[in-house]
Amino acid sequence: MERRDEQIIQQLMVHDDVMRTLYVEHQELKHQLEAFRDKIHLSTEEELEKKRIQKLKLASKDKLMAILERHHNYHEAH
Repeated sequence: MERRDEQIIQQLMVHDDVMRTLYVEHQELKHQLEAFRDKIHLSTEEELEKKRIQKLKLASKDKLMAILERHHNYHEAH
């Protein structure tokens, strides 16, 4: 995410519970992935879990970006 997007997300989180929930989820998944990066070797189960978390993180980012796009489109129209 770009810095500008991060700033808008921070502003929207104040009033938007969905945005806040998605952002917190995204950050939590990011931290979980960082824990896997610290390991030199991953077991098969850990690899599967890492891939699952990556997919969830991507999905949460897609949802965040969709909300941001709606926000941008709204402000461009008004």
